[in-house]
Amino acid sequence: MFDYMDDATAAKVLEQFPPFRFLGVKVLQLSEDWSRVRLLLPLSRSTMNPGGSMFGGSISALADPIPALAVNRKFPGNSVWTREMSVDFRKPGCSDLELRFDFPDLTIEQIALELREKGRSSPLFNFGLYDTDDRVVAWVCNRVAIRP
Repeated sequence: MFDYMDDATAAKVLEQFPPFRFLGVKVLQLSEDWSRVRLLLPLSRSTMNPGGSMFGGSISALADPIPALAVNRKFPGNSVWTREMSVDFRKPGCSDLELRFDFPDLTIEQIALELREKGRSSPLFNFGLYDTDDRVVAWVCNRVAIRP
């Protein structure tokens, strides 16, 4: 989906990704190799729960595909999907939220080794969504499946 795109084009395509478009997601940072992803999830009528804070489904919808998309960028030609995901909702999100995803070099090496030795890998990624006061609102544990 994002192969051979410059950073600006990839960011625009990501913002128009159907699950993100309705949420109003904005790309703050997207490295060419997807080793660093920063996305803004605005608190709006579309993302707010009846209590006035961020709807957990909006957080989950944003967090779900990011590791799989990053893995797909680093290891093209494989089938990649979210195998399991858990979200620890630590506090109400009463402001816009920033998703901060990093793809560590050690994880890249682990995946490459497992793909060579086993032909498959299921790495776990941990990342957070932060409020405007830089506090963790939600902590995500997302395991992806990588298969030939």
